[in-house]
Amino acid sequence: MDSPEVQQALAALRHRLDGGRRTLLGITGSPGSGKSTFAAWLQQQFGLAVAVVVPMDGFHLGNSIIDGTPLRQRKGAMDTFDVGGYLSLLQRLVRRDEPVVYAPEFRRTLDEPVAASIAVPASVPLVITEGNYLLAESPQWKDVRAQLDEVWFMDTPPPLRLGRLGDRHVEFGMERTAAEAWATGPDEANAAMIEATRQAADRIIPWG
Repeated sequence: MDSPEVQQALAALRHRLDGGRRTLLGITGSPGSGKSTFAAWLQQQFGLAVAVVVPMDGFHLGNSIIDGTPLRQRKGAMDTFDVGGYLSLLQRLVRRDEPVVYAPEFRRTLDEPVAASIAVPASVPLVITEGNYLLAESPQWKDVRAQLDEVWFMDTPPPLRLGRLGDRHVEFGMERTAAEAWATGPDEANAAMIEATRQAADRIIPWG
């Protein structure tokens, strides 16, 4: 938390918020890079009245959509998200013309998104959204990027990332062998694509 890069980024963000307009900050990086942890830490630095975290993971396609299809074996890949729904939410958050906007949240205990679980009042000036594909090059994801004032990329050593992923999969019900296979298989396939987008980030945040 105390690295010069993190402290510089935090100071610049505080300065940006002094203007009074809403800021949408994207946090991206490969699976297991610490996006959720970092976003929650950022929120703590500003307080709940100033910052709200809206994860991209709330737009996972439901299991009823992907079960029995090839998408089930690639859950977490770019085409297993409702990017149109996510884009619409971000556009509403940018407009800031509703008293409150409700965002979905992904519940790992259910392995499903749950609608209207996060309240974003119009008074909140900082919205932090974290997810894998914020810098992806496909047209709809470029539209997502266009809603964000900045995107920061989490730079985490691969051995640490993979260890975290395996532990997380085990925590939420996978056997260790299956967890490690998923972390080094589908998760790493996604990571290769995500890592290729890092040069488009506004800041690189060393983490871990």
